[in-house]
Amino acid sequence: MKVYIAGKITGLNNYKELFESVEKSLVKQGHAVLNPAVLPSGFTQDEYMHMCYSMIDVCDGVFFLNNWKDSRGAKLEHDYAIEQGKWIKYQRRSL
Repeated sequence: MKVYIAGKITGLNNYKELFESVEKSLVKQGHAVLNPAVLPSGFTQDEYMHMCYSMIDVCDGVFFLNNWKDSRGAKLEHDYAIEQGKWIKYQRRSL
């Protein structure tokens, strides 16, 4: 399955490591993973959301990190994933 990772990025110092850890775990489970934490800097929040929605579009589902409710963008991604009929899975424990 193709999986997009959603969670808090803005204001979180270790977001790259957190997303990378989850990505590795999902890949070990046999998933193809899209990780927004590897997008380049220099874009506006709206531009990032456009990119993220496009990534969600090509995935089967979205894996939400425990901190997703602390992120405006991840909450928008949650609503979008539901609207698009994607399966949703939530992180059950801290990594």
